[in-house]
Amino acid sequence: QASKGFPPLPRLSSRVSIAAMKLRMAVLAVATVAVVSTFSAQGHATQDSPVGKALQLISDLQAKIIKEGEGAQKVYAEFTEWCEERSRNVGFEIKTGKAQVSELKALIAQEEATISSLAAKVEDLAGEIATDEADLKAATEIRSSEAASFAAEEKELVEVIDTLRRAIGVLEREMKKGGA
Repeated sequence: QASKGFPPLPRLSSRVSIAAMKLRMAVLAVATVAVVSTFSAQGHATQDSPVGKALQLISDLQAKIIKEGEGAQKVYAEFTEWCEERSRNVGFEIKTGKAQVSELKALIAQEEATISSLAAKVEDLAGEIATDEADLKAATEIRSSEAASFAAEEKELVEVIDTLRRAIGVLEREMKKGGA
């Protein structure tokens, strides 16, 4: 509310309202001191008179407002300090985050290069594996045909040896008959 003779102050921020409160307290204190000193000088300010009681109420109100203003100033100072500290911390966190972003981007680029080189190596190895598999298949075919040839030759040789043994046996019998 507006005091008599003072327009209402708009609430722009905590600083403005605290500054307005301080200004009002100062004006009230000056007015109170002026009234008290005027009535004291004239001898009207006794505790029993209505003016004295009004002055006492105003003095008590002034003390209460000053006390509340000091408390509000203390809370404001603590809040301001907290805000400034938080602002510094957030600033440091932003700097740290930006540095980490740069580091992580460099790491990503490095890992992408590693991925590319490993992908090329995988392609090379896949080509080598395909070549080795083709060589293995060709070698297996050669071995199979050689094994078939060997089996055929072995069979033929076994038959020849068997024939020779029979021929030797026939010759030995003939020689025993002819020599007897």
